[in-house]
Amino acid sequence: MNILLAGGAGFLGSHFCDFLLEKGHSVYCIDNFITGKKENIKHLLNNKKFKFKKIDITKKFSIKEKFDCVINFASIASPVFYYKYKIETLLVGSYGTYNLLELARKNKAKFLMASTSEVYGDPACNPQKETYWGNVNPIGKRSMYDESKRFSEALIMNYHRVYDLDTKMVRIFNTYGPRMNMNDGRVVPQFINQALNNKPITVFGKGTQTRSLCYVSDLIAGIYKLLISKEHTPVNIGNPHELAVKEIAKTIIKLTNSKSKIIYKPLPEDDPKKRRPDISKAKKILKWEPKVDLNQGLLKTIDYFKRSKI
Repeated sequence: MNILLAGGAGFLGSHFCDFLLEKGHSVYCIDNFITGKKENIKHLLNNKKFKFKKIDITKKFSIKEKFDCVINFASIASPVFYYKYKIETLLVGSYGTYNLLELARKNKAKFLMASTSEVYGDPACNPQKETYWGNVNPIGKRSMYDESKRFSEALIMNYHRVYDLDTKMVRIFNTYGPRMNMNDGRVVPQFINQALNNKPITVFGKGTQTRSLCYVSDLIAGIYKLLISKEHTPVNIGNPHELAVKEIAKTIIKLTNSKSKIIYKPLPEDDPKKRRPDISKAKKILKWEPKVDLNQGLLKTIDYFKRSKI
């Protein structure tokens, strides 16, 4: 396939570029570098099956090439950045998604959207199934991210209903691995960065809120299986192994041989207390489940951050 991948210079997007090229597809990567980094795709620039163009998908753009598939990984997906770029986060999940859907429609192409577990908000049920409608504050401090993804999903489903567009939506749960931004505020990079510098590890609340950590290679393999499937409704892709945030901090301190101590700060508004995917649907439809052990994945990520500091 000839595939357009928006947000391809980001953490997840760049890994998906690698994966698609390894599968023999051609990839046309677009990004505006608001959070993505050219370093993430630098190794691909001489690949004949890879093209890159700097494009902001929230504005009208034109590409003459024909595509078999359009993938939207464009998103300001970490707290530090979506608090900084509030309006941009909402625009990329509205105008951005619309522009890419129109491109897919005109090309009669398959469309895949990277959505998020944040559509469930601060869930009143655990684990979270795809049938759960969520508990989201639409005007809260983190609503710019939650609602941008929820709007994208609604728009995509209606393009499927109205235009019979072949659409896919993956709800991504906490993912970690190399190429994460060290300062993006998410649990794993923040804790690793603090631990490697022997600084206090900042845990919000009592640290009893949970996250379910999926290594990036597992996530990408699951998303590709969704891409080539016939499923049109959202599918959770993540690791159902649930961990308290303070336990993640302790594990990272141990794996980095850090002298860091854990300090506790007030829990931010609307921060989800539980995060655990029900992956029954992915197991049944995609024959997928995560394989990478947490310690193994964390050690690879720690090594990446160590090399990044050199």
